[in-house]
Amino acid sequence: MATETSTARSDGHAAPPPGARPARDGAAQDAGERAAEALDGAEVVDGLRPTALAGALVRALAGARVRRESVRLAGELAKVAVGRSDVEPARNDWRFKDPAWKENPGFRRLGQGYLAWSQALHRLVDEADVDWRTTEQARMAVELLTSTLAPTNALASNPAALKRVFDTAGLSLARGARHMAADVLRNGGMPSQVDRRPFRIGENMAATPGAVVWRNEVCELIQYTPSTPEVHARPVLMIPPQIGRFYFMDLAPGRSFVEYAVSRGLQFFVVSWRNPHREQGHWDLDTYDGTLLEAVDVVNEVTGTDDLNVLGLCAGGITTATLLSAMKARGDDRVRAASFGVTLLDFGVPAPIGMFLAPGLLDLARRRSSSRGVLDGDSLGRVFAWLRPNDLVWNYWVNNYLMGNDPPAFDILAWNADNTNLPAALHGQFLDIFRENLLVEPGRLSVLGTPVDVGTIDVDTYVTGAVTDHITPWKGCYRTARLVSGPSTFVLSNAGHIASLVNPPGNPKARMFTGPSPVPADPDEWRAQATERPGTWWEHWADWMIERGGPQKRAPATPGSRRHPALGPAPGRYVRER
Repeated sequence: MATETSTARSDGHAAPPPGARPARDGAAQDAGERAAEALDGAEVVDGLRPTALAGALVRALAGARVRRESVRLAGELAKVAVGRSDVEPARNDWRFKDPAWKENPGFRRLGQGYLAWSQALHRLVDEADVDWRTTEQARMAVELLTSTLAPTNALASNPAALKRVFDTAGLSLARGARHMAADVLRNGGMPSQVDRRPFRIGENMAATPGAVVWRNEVCELIQYTPSTPEVHARPVLMIPPQIGRFYFMDLAPGRSFVEYAVSRGLQFFVVSWRNPHREQGHWDLDTYDGTLLEAVDVVNEVTGTDDLNVLGLCAGGITTATLLSAMKARGDDRVRAASFGVTLLDFGVPAPIGMFLAPGLLDLARRRSSSRGVLDGDSLGRVFAWLRPNDLVWNYWVNNYLMGNDPPAFDILAWNADNTNLPAALHGQFLDIFRENLLVEPGRLSVLGTPVDVGTIDVDTYVTGAVTDHITPWKGCYRTARLVSGPSTFVLSNAGHIASLVNPPGNPKARMFTGPSPVPADPDEWRAQATERPGTWWEHWADWMIERGGPQKRAPATPGSRRHPALGPAPGRYVRER
């Protein structure tokens, strides 16, 4: 989820959140921002088998024009050798920012040779005549290979690191060695992505005022304190993913979606899922949807209303869709409008996550979580880091070990390091949904004793996608707007998966596209008719939700009710449990 910030800088990069210690240098801060954009979306998988990726690469190369590309590469390497190559790194490639890569003849040839070889491998995979899932696996194999062999990963071939050694009289190497030793002991041997010390839950993260008004063994329900004298009568319930803490939508003041929603006069409630362990391994969609039905009861009782609106995010949107289907089958019409943030319901849409659709990988993932009772959040974090090795592994290797810098202090990375588990039973259901694409065909999945049919969701819906989202591609999110049957609004945000969610107003570079409703069948047709406008979906969503929020009334003076009194201040107990 990389983010703009409450204090947008003129260059469009993020400023550190209030109370956070800035990164030690601009390169580390930029690396943190790029890494933040790569985060999230690995809710349903575990395990990367090198043999599967290598097999996919072999199949892709068998279907590619290897001989032609080899001749092309040989010609380019000859140009590199005589200093006539015009191969250049991508503008945003952090590895080759040091001037030596252009000005020093030796480093220039080394960098150009590496880039020529790397680009040739990527072209071979892109041009291969194989199915899209094999292509994604082959791309992953090439990305792992080329990122690992980058010259910047070694001290002797990294000019910036060599200069750092000279400038610090070797202290950078000593600091790097200390960082590496600490990571071996405390971080599974992976380079740390963030310095979490400046961030404190309830103080400068997850700090929006509110109270827990209900708790069971699965979740806490948080009611946020109104910041306007009047509020809209119909409340909003936010349903986050089951893996990861809810507070990615309640970061530092000024960067908090929760804070913003409350400032617009919405009565806002959030589910804070408990971090499950082996003894909760049997929790499944019935467990979570049943808990959400109880939460709906509490929200209605506390606010004195008969209905409410909901917002499901990422994998929480999958849960929301199954909940709405079950409620429809039961004749329960208390949800009046539903919004989905970067939610993929149709897994037949080409996406990088499709690399995991190999049966062997999915079976391995199921066996691992079943034997442990949970999909372990720490191991999942390591797997996902290797999905984006340049941004989530090697830039920290260089920053922490070769340069001797501390990892950046960046709020969304601190949230990402606060890992949670996924119950084995729910993980298994997500794998089935993922492999069999169960949500696009009515009745192939049952929840709460009812067949799931997302086509029966006939309330107003609001769906967001993100232009550069590599986890839930925007055309896949667009399919969500088409699978439901009620009036649907689709909004396309700039940035990536996380950046499009943690995207507060105030960034002059923020853009979104709004288009026709009802949404046409072809997403390209929608895009052709869409209008680009400045701003973020937060503002547009709040306007949409306010229209469906009912009349205004005096804001409640205290949280909860006589039946459901406040149990303690937000962000509650469960968000702090390990």
